Amino acid sequence: MSIYLKAGLLFVGLVVASLPVRAMGALAPFPLATVEVETQIESPAHRVLLSPVREVNDEIRSETVVRVPVRGTGALLRIAEDSSRVEARAYYRQQLQQLGARVLYECEGRNCGRSNVWANQIFGQATLYGRDAEQDYLAAVVDQDERRLLVLVYTVTRGNLREYVWVEQLVLGEGASLPAVSNGGGRIRGPIVVPWSGGVTVRFDWSSTDRRHLNNWAAEEGATVLLTSRTALRSDETLQQSLERSGQALTSMASLLAKSGIREDRQTQINIGPAVQSLDPAGNTDRIEILVILAP
Repeated sequence: MSIYLKAGLLFVGLVVASLPVRAMGALAPFPLATVEVETQIESPAHRVLLSPVREVNDEIRSETVVRVPVRGTGALLRIAEDSSRVEARAYYRQQLQQLGARVLYECEGRNCGRSNVWANQIFGQATLYGRDAEQDYLAAVVDQDERRLLVLVYTVTRGNLREYVWVEQLVLGEGASLPAVSNGGGRIRGPIVVPWSGGVTVRFDWSSTDRRHLNNWAAEEGATVLLTSRTALRSDETLQQSLERSGQALTSMASLLAKSGIREDRQTQINIGPAVQSLDPAGNTDRIEILVILAP
């Protein structure tokens, strides 16, 4: 495919993307891809993941999972060899940005979890099983024409180097509630969950995407960054020692954010340690949870 034809197809796709959602029925498909599967989705309790996923004893585990009534479509597209999943993802992000979408959650690579779980257990599309390090996922909502659309975009590179994108475009039913949209009148952004390890020197395991989101949210005037530190109680430590570890991680994160431009007087810190336990054992880990609360 020539570079001129490629650019032309992208231009046509973006023009279509600028049309109102009702006029086009859904987001325009990536023009440098072929639709291989298209399915109708209608469910009173569609599962939507808003945090990394893992599989424990054949069960899906994720810290933030919601079930919402939806109706819409799911489409599997094979990306052309002279394009890439990076281009496909950028294309859908641009459409969403033009429509004023709000991103609920996104992840990249191994931070998303196992590709096998996303492919087979979540989307039910074995073709999407690819490399854990070469995948990404985005969930966003669009308010338009008296309805709310939920859009899920997942891209992956398979072992044979073929690249695919899965797109769900769903109209949310009455009574649907999504954490980052409904909580606090839409003023709460996050959470961003940052695992940490170490003692005197604390190491944080989070992606550049998470850091970018945090900086964008915190840049809004009057925004407050809420840091909550949690720890797993070790078998050889007291409650006080666990709280001290948690506090050290909290101080380190606060200092790190201050260096990135988020002043400590705009931060609120809560040290929970092991005092609050998750029903999911996988959630009881050493981690910092970050929320951004926008001004009323």
